[in-house]
Amino acid sequence: MAEMMSAQDKLALIYENLHEKLKEEIIEDVIIRQNRSLKIYWGTATTGRPHCGYFVPMVKLAHFLRAGCTIKILLADMHAFLDNLKAPIELVKYRAEYYRFVITSLLKSLKVPIDRLEVVLGSSYQLSAEYTMDLFRLCSVVSEHDSKKAGAEVVKQVANPMLSGLIYPLMQTLDEQYLDVDVQFGGVDQRKIFTLATESLPKINYKERAHLMNPMVPGLSGGKMSASDPDSKIDLLDPSDVVEKKLKKAHCVPKEVEGNGMISFVEFVLLSVDGLKNGGKGRFVVERRKSEDGEPLVYEDIATLKEDYEADKLTPQLLKPAITKALVNLLQPLQEEYQASAEWQEIAKKAYPPPETKKKEKKVKDRGTKFPGSQGGVEAKPDGHVEGKAKDQVNLGTGAEEAIESLNIQQKALS
Repeated sequence: MAEMMSAQDKLALIYENLHEKLKEEIIEDVIIRQNRSLKIYWGTATTGRPHCGYFVPMVKLAHFLRAGCTIKILLADMHAFLDNLKAPIELVKYRAEYYRFVITSLLKSLKVPIDRLEVVLGSSYQLSAEYTMDLFRLCSVVSEHDSKKAGAEVVKQVANPMLSGLIYPLMQTLDEQYLDVDVQFGGVDQRKIFTLATESLPKINYKERAHLMNPMVPGLSGGKMSASDPDSKIDLLDPSDVVEKKLKKAHCVPKEVEGNGMISFVEFVLLSVDGLKNGGKGRFVVERRKSEDGEPLVYEDIATLKEDYEADKLTPQLLKPAITKALVNLLQPLQEEYQASAEWQEIAKKAYPPPETKKKEKKVKDRGTKFPGSQGGVEAKPDGHVEGKAKDQVNLGTGAEEAIESLNIQQKALS
């Protein structure tokens, strides 16, 4: 398909539904003048379980593939570890593998060619001597203020942040060079890191890249959809009754379009996915009861849907069931693949072990942490290991060799 597209058609598809573009002249030089495949990377830190918000970047990756681009997906396991210990070191490798299963399945369900798609594990190159030396070089030209500012919307913010949060944006910057790409793609929340990359890579004699940003779809409660906040998201493996229950409670103010996560999901996911699957313009159908004129509302563009919503012709009571039906159908192929894969299910258990059931215990008088034999909370030690009752859950390893061994995972070719 890409071979039959003109340069302008490719650019139109690449730019479709984006929130912002930086240095698009780099993209246009590759597509028009050099006439070669545009190389793009998208990275995701392997922390919480992927949710339905992941459909937004997946749709854009599908557009890029349709336009003949070469895609590298970075499973950023080291970033996950650095982001304020969101992912304990011994769980990182399993979560990276879980993400590989999910992302591959999502893209296959969108019916796009994946022969120009490569999945890369961050620790496969980020632990090399060359990368480490370049990271030190970046540290010598980027201030603490600029690195902290760059990561403000991405790295978890706490009162007394660790140095790891300052390294995170520098590594994301350096990944553009080591993945050998023309473009980095991500959410608009990454903009400050993208700006840092544009400004700092030339300082260590590497070329600047272009950046493409998709909008952030609001979560169910109105804020950012987050993998670490179960109330804000729908898990990709949630059964249909859970999806329906969550969407019924979702934030959806009548006649209000701005900041409405339900409408954003239709705009950036459902209409685009239907178009990708059918090879044309997407359609979104809203069924109505006989008492409401009976005829379904059929939308082929988001502008008309927004007009009807503002006019109260399309209400939350009509919109939510239509989204529920479309989303359940969208999740079905992935969930069927999960149910058929014993390996994927086993990885899921290891990546996200269920919380232990707490037994009711007789209350014992607290004699204080100084009392001999007492067991306090988890405490991180200078060499990287932790002590305390829950140390097995968040152990960082007692040395560099043990930590690296924990990340030893064989990359698997996409089927």
